[in-house]
Amino acid sequence: MSGPNTVVLMGSQRLVPRVREVASALGLSGPFAVITAGWQEREDEDEELRAHLGEPVVNLGIKARAEAALGRDPDLSAAHRARQEFLRHLQDVYRIRLRHAFAAELDVRTYAAPAELRAEIDELSIARIRALDDAHLAQCRQLRREFEDAWRPLERDSVRVELDELREAIAPCKTVCIAGGHVAVLKNRMDLLGGSELLGDRPVIAWAAGAMVATERVVLFHDDAPQGELFREVLDDGLGLAKDVVVFPEPERRLALDNQPRALHLVQRFAPARCVVLPASSYVVLRNGQQAKAEGARTLTTEEFQS
Repeated sequence: MSGPNTVVLMGSQRLVPRVREVASALGLSGPFAVITAGWQEREDEDEELRAHLGEPVVNLGIKARAEAALGRDPDLSAAHRARQEFLRHLQDVYRIRLRHAFAAELDVRTYAAPAELRAEIDELSIARIRALDDAHLAQCRQLRREFEDAWRPLERDSVRVELDELREAIAPCKTVCIAGGHVAVLKNRMDLLGGSELLGDRPVIAWAAGAMVATERVVLFHDDAPQGELFREVLDDGLGLAKDVVVFPEPERRLALDNQPRALHLVQRFAPARCVVLPASSYVVLRNGQQAKAEGARTLTTEEFQS
């Protein structure tokens, strides 16, 4: 399955929602299948979204269905819980390593090195952090493969009941909307029920955490985290609906783009993927993997942050 030809990545929709406007401008219509698993216990509180879209809406209830499947299958539930606990440990260890790598990177960046060494020093610092990212993703993938091979959740009756109902529910839908919320919960529940395979080749409109999950790599970030540390870490693979792009919703609250060294570091770290910031109500349209349109979104480049 090739996946959707049209993917729309949007910023936060909380204050000034624009999903309907953008869908209409692109010729995307309902019925809309909506995924609100990231809202957690508020998953079914979609009245405002329904009113905003103004067309028939089918809430796929991904979180509730995933939990129903696990609830009727204690063995799978225990294995899934153990996997998630192990993933949390992996994330903690990776975060500790990143903290030391960031500290070392800061030390060498402020070191008065000869000009002919500067580029090599910076490149090696970025390479070390990239290696940590890659190793972490590889561990996450391996753990998922082992879980899939051992338990084959999509073949178990407990999950197949939900999948059959989901396929029936999504069948009449023409467009899929993936809302934001808790990014890890959203990704985890979608994975249990088949991930992107469920969506087929329908156009996808995803915003905030939904946009993050729609890409190939989910990156958590905050340049002014409460603990006072630079917080940028890879969480896991995304659904891969949007290729070669890493998105950063709400940059107005979470990214210090006026700090040139930090901004340059971000772009270099995730290259060759494009770093796209998505302020509230902004969007970027990808058609067949290429950017076709954007409004309010911004692609960061090395040139703009190099002195």
